[in-house]
Amino acid sequence: MKRKTPKEILAASFQELAATKSIDKITIQEIVENCGYSPATFYRHFKDKYDLIAWEHARSVAEIVDQVGEDDYPWKQTLYDGARLYFENKDYLTNLLQHTSGHDSFMRYMTEINCAVLEKYILSVNGSQELTHEEMMVVKMYCHGIVGLACEWILGQIDTTIEEIAEVYEQSVPEPLRKYLL
Repeated sequence: MKRKTPKEILAASFQELAATKSIDKITIQEIVENCGYSPATFYRHFKDKYDLIAWEHARSVAEIVDQVGEDDYPWKQTLYDGARLYFENKDYLTNLLQHTSGHDSFMRYMTEINCAVLEKYILSVNGSQELTHEEMMVVKMYCHGIVGLACEWILGQIDTTIEEIAEVYEQSVPEPLRKYLL
């Protein structure tokens, strides 16, 4: 049985509060009181609640991407599981997008995290050779696109299924990345 780390407990506390309260109204004090920790414990692990949000998103995305290559887990399944993750956390993510210090800041976090995870995955596939300048720009462009589309979908601006959005993510993989992802 795996025990939760303090970071995981703090993140769960935050998400529990976010289920009923606007994220911009949640305080560090509320997060720690909700899980029985002190503010000092929070600040040992995170600089602020936005750092916690970014850590949790990075962890969730990495859990999915880390499965690629295991037991014939293809990139297409990664895209589907990412879309499912967003769908299953739609209310929480909507709260993040609508009630953080600007919708753009969370989108920027999501894009940076997705770029870092994608770059790490590509480096593992290509034998840890550095990505070319062009490949890195393409990674950034692809991540901006999928995050923008995901945010519109989460906010209900696009009506589609998990399968359809995952299919669009796959069809949109740029040519220079196809050799690594498909």
